[in-house]
Amino acid sequence: MTDTVSTLASLVAFPSICGTANGPIIDWIEQYLEKLGARIVRVPGEQEGRFSLFASLGPMVADGIVLSAHSDVVPVEGQNWSFDPFALTEQDGKLYGRGSSDMKGFLACMLTAATHAANQPLERPLHLAISHDEELGCLGVRSLLAALRTNGLQARGCVVGEPTSMQVATAHKGKVALQIVCHGQAAHSANPFQGINAIVMASEMVLAAQDLQQHIARTEKHDTRFGVPFSTVQTGLINGGTALNIVPDQCCIKTEIRLLPGVSAQPYLKWLENAALRITQNNTRGNIEIIQTNAYPGLNSDEQSKDFLHSVMRYAQQNDITVIDFGTEAGLFEQELAMPCYVCGPGSISRAHKADEYITRSELNDGDRFLNIIVESLCTL
Repeated sequence: MTDTVSTLASLVAFPSICGTANGPIIDWIEQYLEKLGARIVRVPGEQEGRFSLFASLGPMVADGIVLSAHSDVVPVEGQNWSFDPFALTEQDGKLYGRGSSDMKGFLACMLTAATHAANQPLERPLHLAISHDEELGCLGVRSLLAALRTNGLQARGCVVGEPTSMQVATAHKGKVALQIVCHGQAAHSANPFQGINAIVMASEMVLAAQDLQQHIARTEKHDTRFGVPFSTVQTGLINGGTALNIVPDQCCIKTEIRLLPGVSAQPYLKWLENAALRITQNNTRGNIEIIQTNAYPGLNSDEQSKDFLHSVMRYAQQNDITVIDFGTEAGLFEQELAMPCYVCGPGSISRAHKADEYITRSELNDGDRFLNIIVESLCTL
């Protein structure tokens, strides 16, 4: 069987930062899979130089299994790494490198599984879905899913290998990202009453978002599977003003709503719209735009296919299921392809997006064992 660690070292060496062209790593993966005789579809993304990949091994029948990973990683700027983040470094059984846990570790396991599958008498196909720009809000997988939907892909189900310490996750929250742009009126700060201060308007919108959070906590039906059992509202960025002696005429805040699976964002967006009208006094003192910049659905697959769920639990050698707090592409797979999808992979999300991210050899072995069992299951009808 292929050395997964050496494959991971090759993958980590590509600085496939989200929001940048990813041609080199996709080229490398494509060449790897071509040597195995895989049927490959390369799907361009919406941005130039961005690609996703879909590969299949085995017969062209409907009852295969999809393994899914993203090829991009988050930036390393401003982080104090002890090692070169783009050169896999082993120390005390830990393999350090950007993306080692999130989620090139699982991607390396996928390629090992593909090598194994190419040498087995598969009765059902193994599919590999590899996306880009997942770290920007599951952007790149959308064009891939559209292509798969157009081509009529049918499969028994999908496993997204985000790092869950090999726990089988059946649910996660969805997300709506908002840009709230406050338009005021500039004036000299010597007489600020002649202007309309957009930063003050923005601060009132931040307070409105906090009020919305309290309303949600009080009124939304709680889902106690999650650490925070209700939807959350969070303002993370603010930008406004040009100089201290100018009343700012524009200020932008960026806010996200993380929704329990199955909960609609529309009532909460309406809440914020009504707050904007109150703050501007129905647009007579400035104007506030609320722009949705991104959204992806939550996942709630535990009731979708008990048969496939029990199979994944058996493959992962787990007796219980869990939920995760972070978002993944799994909700989009479930929504766009109408197939059950679960999240299960080696490594820990607690190490992701930080300096000195790592995965262990034993965790990669667990991932290989998991996918080896999946490949073996595809050798029987």
